Amino acid sequence: MPQLDITTFSSQIFWLAVTFIALFLVMWRVAVPKIADSLEARQKRISDNLARAEEVKTEAEAAIEAYEASLAEARSDAQSVISEAAQQLADEAAAREAELAETLKNRIAESEASIAQAMEAAIANIRDAAAEVAVSATERLTGEAPAADDAGAAVDNAIKARG
Repeated sequence: MPQLDITTFSSQIFWLAVTFIALFLVMWRVAVPKIADSLEARQKRISDNLARAEEVKTEAEAAIEAYEASLAEARSDAQSVISEAAQQLADEAAAREAELAETLKNRIAESEASIAQAMEAAIANIRDAAAEVAVSATERLTGEAPAADDAGAAVDNAIKARG
């Protein structure tokens, strides 16, 4: 085998050194800078993505805070609308109740007046009937008919005594 020939070792070592240095220089000047640039670009993209993610996170937190604030405002507005509606309904109910109470009061007064008139008419009819009965009873018992005014006065006295 020619590689193991001792006489050619020096030339093999020389060409090994030349080839190694040539490959080393090619790698150092061409390949390593491209790899370094690629790694730097990758690191820059990662850093940019992390920065953008931080910005998006900050924007999301601000949006959440704005949403929660608007939600709280909407809840307070809804509560005020509900309380206003409840107050308005209570006021309307009180007004209707007062109107109904007034209507019932007027009807009761009318009914009491009507009942009082009916009582007076009934008492007058009873008085007249009692006066006629008294005149007729007195005439049967005594044979004489008393005066209608006397019988009416006697019935009035009896009604006043009874209350």
